[in-house]
Amino acid sequence: MGRRGYSPEFRRKVLDLLEAGRAATELAHDLDISTQTIYIWRRQDRIDRGLEPGLTSGEKAELVAAKRRIAELETELQATRRAIELICEAAPPKDGSQPSR
Repeated sequence: MGRRGYSPEFRRKVLDLLEAGRAATELAHDLDISTQTIYIWRRQDRIDRGLEPGLTSGEKAELVAAKRRIAELETELQATRRAIELICEAAPPKDGSQPSR
């Protein structure tokens, strides 16, 4: 998904330089980052400021956290289901009794 090593302060400075009139290609060359990265940062900044439609940075962070939690819960559910299967295999119901519902 790309490099995540740039600090928010660095990104802000790049965006400020861009808004001050510096060309994205010039900034990219001078700072040794890709032009596409600068355009992505600019677009996200415009979304965060409400100038373009899309998910804000905060909403994206919430979505990532929610997806991570869903994955954890699905893993726990899978483990629980497997444990139930093992218990049922190890202790089948006694003759004549019916499984509980």
